[in-house]
Amino acid sequence: MAAAARLFRGAARGPPALAFTRALGSAPPGPVGRGARRAALAAAGTLGGLGLALGLWRRQAALAAAREDEEEKELRQRFMAPPVSGLRELRRRRRELRSRMEVLIMETQAEMCRALADLDPGASFAVDSWERKEGGGGISCVLQDGEVFEKAGVNVSVVSGFLSEEAARQMRSRGKSLKAKDGKLPFCAMGVSSVIHPKNPHVPTMHFNYRYFEIEEADGTKQWWFGGGTDLTPTYLNEEDAVHFHKTLKEACDKHDLKLYPKYKKWCDDYFYIKHRGERRGIGGIFFDDVDSPSKEEVFQFVKSCAKAVVPCYIPIVKKHCHDSFTPEEKLWQQLRRGRYVEFNLVYDRGTKFGLLTPGSRIESILMSLPLTARWEYMHNPPESSKEAEMLEVLRNPKDWVH
Repeated sequence: MAAAARLFRGAARGPPALAFTRALGSAPPGPVGRGARRAALAAAGTLGGLGLALGLWRRQAALAAAREDEEEKELRQRFMAPPVSGLRELRRRRRELRSRMEVLIMETQAEMCRALADLDPGASFAVDSWERKEGGGGISCVLQDGEVFEKAGVNVSVVSGFLSEEAARQMRSRGKSLKAKDGKLPFCAMGVSSVIHPKNPHVPTMHFNYRYFEIEEADGTKQWWFGGGTDLTPTYLNEEDAVHFHKTLKEACDKHDLKLYPKYKKWCDDYFYIKHRGERRGIGGIFFDDVDSPSKEEVFQFVKSCAKAVVPCYIPIVKKHCHDSFTPEEKLWQQLRRGRYVEFNLVYDRGTKFGLLTPGSRIESILMSLPLTARWEYMHNPPESSKEAEMLEVLRNPKDWVH
């Protein structure tokens, strides 16, 4: 190696070929000359090995770069738009949970948008990428005035910054012990949220939301939790559809713990309760929030199973009923039930409240959940024993759909 070092120094003083010529051809004859030539040949072999290694490294680097480019291309095809954190950043941090969650919500958005677009080929999603000056941004995908869907929105948001005092107060009211530093609480939140309002009153409205939250406290420790759920709001009751919807969600929950579906089904019935009306918004599904055990990885895998159940629990119902005939009276009842939907979202919904209380929030995306049309009538009561009265009975007294 010492001979190789001398050769490198010689190469630095003149062209490499001249250095090798001097080393191999200018040594005097005899034992000393022969030793010098052997050393030079050994050094040349070492340099040759280094050259081979360098060539191999270059080939491996080129292959890795090609793989990265292929991964980026694949991600672009899988998503509706470039992710908020950027493709390279997601790939660089692909083992971190925050990156994996962002990929999951982007995939869920794309899967639902494509499934809905397949059912309403005459319409298309407007894809709107936006930035939040306080940190992060989102992607809103909205379809309006289609043949099947009056309004369908699937939003992704990945935001960060400091919690507003109002948002922190709301979280503390749920039992969160949040210790601020100089009155500030750094946070990161990401999620996918969707509301689908079909035109046909025999196709239910559906909502889902899956999210991850992380807050850094004054001492540097981080609190994290997941939340989410999927629920169905039919205008008219179809028990077969209700069973299919709940059974699909139960199967997703049962992969992780048989206790989860009954627990989160009840939570859903309780959460989507319109107190001033004495009725639920719909026939429920699952709902959970502030889930931070047994471990971050286990909860993430549960959330992933639930997100993957969204398309199979809903799309078959749309296919089944999107061409059903309906009367003007049935359309009127749909409009009245949508009025109840609006009441819950604006008065009680945590996500809407958090969004409206967060500085720099995008109001258009938050209020995407509202239907294009709704109706309120003074003292409207459906006739006894009618299909409308049957629906109200279930909303006032939730049923067990899977046992």
